[in-house]
Amino acid sequence: MENQLCKLFIGGLNVHTTDGGLRKHFEQYGQLTDCVVVQNQQLQRSRCFGFVTYATADEAEAAMSARPHALDGNNVELKRAVAREDAGKPEALAKVKKIFIGGLKEDVEDEHLNEYFSQFGTIEKAEVISDNQTGKKRGFGFVYFEDYDSADKAVVLKFHHVNGHKVEVKKALTKQEMQAAGTRGGRGGRFQNGYGGGYGGGYGGSDGGYGVGYSGGYGGSYGDQMGGYGGNGYSDFGGGYSEQSSNYGPMKGNYSGRSSAPYTRGGGGYGRGGYDGAY
Repeated sequence: MENQLCKLFIGGLNVHTTDGGLRKHFEQYGQLTDCVVVQNQQLQRSRCFGFVTYATADEAEAAMSARPHALDGNNVELKRAVAREDAGKPEALAKVKKIFIGGLKEDVEDEHLNEYFSQFGTIEKAEVISDNQTGKKRGFGFVYFEDYDSADKAVVLKFHHVNGHKVEVKKALTKQEMQAAGTRGGRGGRFQNGYGGGYGGGYGGSDGGYGVGYSGGYGGSYGDQMGGYGGNGYSDFGGGYSEQSSNYGPMKGNYSGRSSAPYTRGGGGYGRGGYDGAY
């Protein structure tokens, strides 16, 4: 958990901000083990985003707690850097305060969600979803945080244990939020009714994964919680905001040779390159 929460993405940088300027601003919150402004190697100019990695998660937390940040005249955006395999997914860019929790067993109650996930930040509401007619628990739930960073922290860690059971956590985006995220990279229009075609389609035995069901509110086919986490993933909405590749070239921080994920041309406003925020 410690290492995964140490690295932050910094977006919206002034084109003239350097590695040194980025370091000077963010090292006031703790010791930096890495700091880089990502460059367009062909144009020899900044892509207007970068990364800072702190020695400890507490130091990264201090930087997040000091939001908003202004650097070289620009108000910059801070987010948790995401794992490489998640970087190409539209919701990696989304700022949401609500998370989806799948894999809940019958003995998990609202208070278990509240107790466990409160370690990531202040919770406004936690609920285990039940069938309106039968009252039977459907194997999933939602947690609503006060701050989007709390949701980001929970999602970065992916797998969690609630009341002794392993569960999976994803950002909970509405259809409109998913369409907005997809549209930023030209990947919109793939979403069903309800929560973006993302939750369901086999949580209980058809596909064995978070599938493409979940149409029409809390529908889908979560069944009897017999499925696994394979199949079509909840988050697998298209491979990124752009399908072009974006090689950063030889640079410190090991940001070379990555695919152009969320912050690409036409999406996110961070220049013509790509951001994948990968570890």
